[in-house]
Amino acid sequence: MTTSQLIKQRAGLHHGGRLLAAAKHYNIPLEQWLDLSTGINPNAWPVPTIPGDVWSRLPEENDGLEAAARDYYGAEHLLPVAGSQAAIQALPLLRTRARVAVLNPAYAEHAHAWKRAGHEVTPIGEHQIDDAIAQADVLILVHPNNPTGARFTTQQLLTWHKQLSARGGWLIVDEAFMDSTPEHSLCQIGSQDGLIILRSLGKFFGLAGIRVGFVCAQPQLLEQLHNLLGPWSVNAPARWVATKALQDKAWQQQCIQKLNEEGAKLNTLLTKHGFFPTGGCTLFQWILTPRAEQLHKQLAQEGVFTRLFTEPASLRFGLPKNEAEWQRLEIALVPTE
Repeated sequence: MTTSQLIKQRAGLHHGGRLLAAAKHYNIPLEQWLDLSTGINPNAWPVPTIPGDVWSRLPEENDGLEAAARDYYGAEHLLPVAGSQAAIQALPLLRTRARVAVLNPAYAEHAHAWKRAGHEVTPIGEHQIDDAIAQADVLILVHPNNPTGARFTTQQLLTWHKQLSARGGWLIVDEAFMDSTPEHSLCQIGSQDGLIILRSLGKFFGLAGIRVGFVCAQPQLLEQLHNLLGPWSVNAPARWVATKALQDKAWQQQCIQKLNEEGAKLNTLLTKHGFFPTGGCTLFQWILTPRAEQLHKQLAQEGVFTRLFTEPASLRFGLPKNEAEWQRLEIALVPTE
């Protein structure tokens, strides 16, 4: 694929957070928007002042980050990466041409990365996974799914993993939205052959800007991935912040409780005004409707930015940050005469 083709393909991938473009399109100043498009915790872990010497040192692997992450995720083996996106782009390079089944709709970067690396990619729905397993070398799931919020039982995931690993296949599970329900994570068994778990500090911790994620997998694969990504893939200040956040047990417990309450509150608010959620999790609600584009535009004209999906037509709402934002959302949801 040529560079120009890659650029065009890349341009077709849209994510939440494209607020600058929305501000220009709707001629509403940036500071006047309520951005609910990302699914990121709006009340992020409070980052303290970073010591000055952290900025002047090269990253070191014995700085406590890996230990803090192993404790937090319950994982025996893991590798820090520059956000789970770094792993998403690199993992396809560790296999020869493969048949890859990717849950759809889901985070589009997975399918894009495997296609770009020359693999045969097949999008599948939630109810097609059992049939797809027989023909797939790699199965990629986002769990809970983004944007649908779909979940699978641990037993079902392990059954799919067993089928794939028996013939050298992989089950890749992106757990970017799993932190509020850690009891459903597969990280504790992530060292099994053919099982790869991706985690991120971007959503639950609200620290998307530091670009820190982790891959939980068996040591040989992690070594291959580390060799591919090279040294210092996560910078020293990001490692320092991530370590502190992963060690803050009190904040984590308070955050889980708050997000559970606010996720339910968002569901109730949307339902009250006729926006009936089809799925979701603690950090977002998803609405499947043929009127998605119309509703997206109506809300945008009020300065409320949601995440619009076209296949299938749907909207995703993230959480407001404070009471003023909750009130503003409720006002925007009331249809104008």
